[in-house]
Amino acid sequence: MSEKGNGLGITSITSGTSHLDPEDHKVDLAAISSHAVGLEDVGLNLTPEQKYFILRRLNYDTLSSYEDLPVAATFMIEKVAQLQIPESLEILKETLAEYSNDFNFPTKDLELIEKLVLLEGSTDIKSKLAENLSEDYTDQKKSSSSKEEIKVEILEESSFDGHSSDYFDVVDWNLQVRLEAALQAYHSPYPEVRSVTDPFDDPNTPCESLRAYVLGFIWVAIGAFINIFFSERQPQISLGTSVVQLFLYPCGKLWELVIPDYTVNVTKNFSFRLNPGRWTYKEQMFSTIIYSVSAGNSYIAYNIYTQRVPVFYGNTWTTMGYQSLLVLSTNFLGFGFAGILRRFAAYPVKAIWPNILPTLALNRALLKEERKENINGWKISRYNFFFITTAASFLYFWFPNYLFQALSTFNWMTWIAPQNFNLAMITGSISGMGVNPIPSFDVNVLTMNGPLVVPFYTQASTFAGMVLSFFIIIGIWKSNNKWTGFLPLNSNAIFNNKGGRYVVSKVLDKNGLLDVAKYAQYGPPYYSAANLVVYGTFFALYPFSVFYESIIRWREIKDSFIAVYKTFRHYNRSGLEGLNDPHTRMMSRYKEVPEWCFMVILVISTVLAILCVKLYPETQTPVWAIFFAIGINFVFLIPLTALYASTGWSFGLNVLVELIVGYALPGNSQALMLIKAFGYNIDGQAQNYVSDQKLAHYAKIPARAIFRGQLLSVILNSFIGLAVMNWQIDSMSDICTPYQKLKFTCPSATTYFSASVLWGTVGPKRVFGGLYPVMQYCFLIGFLLVPVAVAFKWYAPKKLTRHFQPSIFMGGFLSWAPYNFSYYTGSLYLSIAFMYYIKKHYLGWWEKYNFVLSGALDAGVAFSSIIIFFAVQYHDKSIYWWGNDVPYEGIDGGVGQRARLNVTESAPDGYFGLRIGNFP
Repeated sequence: MSEKGNGLGITSITSGTSHLDPEDHKVDLAAISSHAVGLEDVGLNLTPEQKYFILRRLNYDTLSSYEDLPVAATFMIEKVAQLQIPESLEILKETLAEYSNDFNFPTKDLELIEKLVLLEGSTDIKSKLAENLSEDYTDQKKSSSSKEEIKVEILEESSFDGHSSDYFDVVDWNLQVRLEAALQAYHSPYPEVRSVTDPFDDPNTPCESLRAYVLGFIWVAIGAFINIFFSERQPQISLGTSVVQLFLYPCGKLWELVIPDYTVNVTKNFSFRLNPGRWTYKEQMFSTIIYSVSAGNSYIAYNIYTQRVPVFYGNTWTTMGYQSLLVLSTNFLGFGFAGILRRFAAYPVKAIWPNILPTLALNRALLKEERKENINGWKISRYNFFFITTAASFLYFWFPNYLFQALSTFNWMTWIAPQNFNLAMITGSISGMGVNPIPSFDVNVLTMNGPLVVPFYTQASTFAGMVLSFFIIIGIWKSNNKWTGFLPLNSNAIFNNKGGRYVVSKVLDKNGLLDVAKYAQYGPPYYSAANLVVYGTFFALYPFSVFYESIIRWREIKDSFIAVYKTFRHYNRSGLEGLNDPHTRMMSRYKEVPEWCFMVILVISTVLAILCVKLYPETQTPVWAIFFAIGINFVFLIPLTALYASTGWSFGLNVLVELIVGYALPGNSQALMLIKAFGYNIDGQAQNYVSDQKLAHYAKIPARAIFRGQLLSVILNSFIGLAVMNWQIDSMSDICTPYQKLKFTCPSATTYFSASVLWGTVGPKRVFGGLYPVMQYCFLIGFLLVPVAVAFKWYAPKKLTRHFQPSIFMGGFLSWAPYNFSYYTGSLYLSIAFMYYIKKHYLGWWEKYNFVLSGALDAGVAFSSIIIFFAVQYHDKSIYWWGNDVPYEGIDGGVGQRARLNVTESAPDGYFGLRIGNFP
């Protein structure tokens, strides 16, 4: 028995009637942490060698000592010991049926489970395997003088060479059946989820405390200011969730030490403690979620910038009343939809939500007690690793962002010949396509696409799509198809027929609608080659992704629609009903939020939306358009969210909405922008809310606590965001112009404005009817690709189709204008290194450090960029030298030739495009 506790902590692991019983996942952390539990204290019906094998499978074989096991290791060994073979086999068979086509389920895990199930009943094989292993164990036990020696000899004799593939050989059928079943029944089928979650829950851990609320709201206020202020800077700077977690921890510890423990009695039945003791993991996570749900900027920010900034529409009627109705209605319509989404996007085990895993990893690094380990020579704790990496990231970011900016925009190939136009267009990082094997040394650029978070196949598929679309864009541009040779190659702006910026006020009447007479003189707007490909891809992707995903995931989507139907029919039905994975079982002990709460929010939000268009007739928007936006989100919400939850990649409904509204309300850019905000933001915000509900699901935060925290956080964030935007627009010079000195060039707002002019003011009827008629066939192309992709997925060799994700591949076509390869190549390198190679060959290291590294890099960059901006950029203290000037010299930097063809020299009558008098 272990010296300190004699195994007494084991009694705090509750045993239920089966793995489906929530009590079977319950642990009293205070009790188990008060005693050291050694390896000899657990799994008393298992041999020492079998326990070592379990530790190896769980990546705990790197522990420096087995005298004081981590709680998770203790818990899992106990559960393996308790499981019976019949129950284990049933679990494994259900796993095969459920995950055989799941591209996130590890292939080797699936193959091992298949072997174990196939060996059922093969007594001769099982006996031989058990006999061989038993003989090895017996011989080693006799000749070894210590547990550590036994362990080493077992690994050597059993050919365990330190690689993860060792435990995929069937060497002890009886043990491995129970072990693999325990992973499914008590933990998670996905190693990335196992690395950041616990297989148990202690419902007595403090969570929704006063201090958690206060600290969460303080950081919501700070984050709202910073995130909206930098949202239209290129590249964007944000106060990410990882940075806030970093600051929440010392804030919580300070409260723990300074604030007196005093109980406040509010009513007879309600009271709270000012200081409930130690700052807990659940409190930290609850405060983090309060921040996280509002950390992303509301989509209507684009409306405010586009409508108010003079370089765009410069509307003066967009008062704070209008803005408040717009932000509250769009944000909370998504909140209402989240109540529907949670049943199939937060609770099911297949909804991994890769993007939230670093948040969980960082919380564990900060607050979970850790045992000493040696993983491939790495002994540093997660906690120390995080702070050291954050400090390094903070210090290093001063170089590419301020001292040596060429490290960020490393367009070194253009330095060879700065005035070579073709070289700049192909290799340039600013104006060109970014074909550059070493495009950046800037951590902010390298990690922009989540290379340490989203699955490798998502990064690889996206990059492959970019490669193909690169050749298509170049072909369109070189052939001057649709006059693209007269325009910049890779721009998201819109242009007039002389190659200048399109001034929309020249075609509008006093009500903001299209003036046909003015339009007949000024002409339609024109898109760059890259922007044409982006929009054509959007039109193809909508029918393709919806039909393809619906066919491939037909069972999940069917179940989701059935769940939605049951939600409306049976309000009291639990959303957890029918789900038996371990995390759902643990969450079933907490009360859910009643459906009527989400319905009330949905109704109130709809009323606010109606008031927005009725009280402000300048929007030129009919009420029916609000219900159209709600309806289209309801139809597309399930397939799009299912894709996002499993792959970490998504796209919005903005282009589809603007196309339909453009037909329904021709010449009306104001209505298009408003309905587009509803059409996109309902879906986007719903996904944002539900991803945080999944975060709470993993961390075992009660659903009602999350509901209250999310509701209050979004209200606070909405009004702070509006205040910051209006102050910024009113006080910052040259905002949203291409060469704004502080890089506030508004890339997203520019895209938003361009779309509103082309699809709102001009309208799709004119676009498809004469300007870009080929675009209308992209819908047909997308639909015709569906049977081809489905046939390949179903009938091609499984080795080729397991990670075949055509929707993500097509999504690579959307990565242009204004971004380019420079923002994706480095991410691909990191993804290959961490999400493929290290994950495959050094799983123990990857599980411990990968997501912590991702959070640390983001934290260092965000903290550093904020300090740099306010210290040396807002009040200009620039350093002028070659290393800061060279990226912006020459054609790639905006000096000299901007288009391949010169309008004056090559365009008939001094302008290109459709002839005056023949505008559609």
